[in-house]
Amino acid sequence: MVSLTVNGSRMDIDAVENKPLLWVLREDLGLLGPKYGCGIAQCGACRVLIDGESTPSCVTPLGAVTGASVVTIEGLTRPDGTLSDVQQAWIDEQVPQCGFCQPGFIIAATALLDSIPQPTDADIDEAISNICRCGTYPRIRRAIHRAAAARAQA
Repeated sequence: MVSLTVNGSRMDIDAVENKPLLWVLREDLGLLGPKYGCGIAQCGACRVLIDGESTPSCVTPLGAVTGASVVTIEGLTRPDGTLSDVQQAWIDEQVPQCGFCQPGFIIAATALLDSIPQPTDADIDEAISNICRCGTYPRIRRAIHRAAAARAQA
């Protein structure tokens, strides 16, 4: 039994400790935002926030997150139902094309903006290593800058 907090709710998960967190989230908890892409922590489609840090959930064993706070794309929406600044910027910049990788990008961008409120293009390039097969990188960059500006005005 592993205890952790997922999207603000305390949970006790009855699964083997070496089960990848991605599969716990998707299969055991029904949270389908994090996606399986590569299985080797290279593409970023499975990213979640673990204690505020953008982390690939496909290679993170459940036992490694005991007592941690895990936030998926589903947990970024505010309690009143409004989108986070990053989610809203993604819509405003019309970032998604196929959309498969976008939850991981939004998680990575959220972590980046939490640590560097006004990132430069170089900061974005260094922090965001996710892969988008549709090539929406220019829109992703614009959305990150838009979210940073929105946060600065709040």
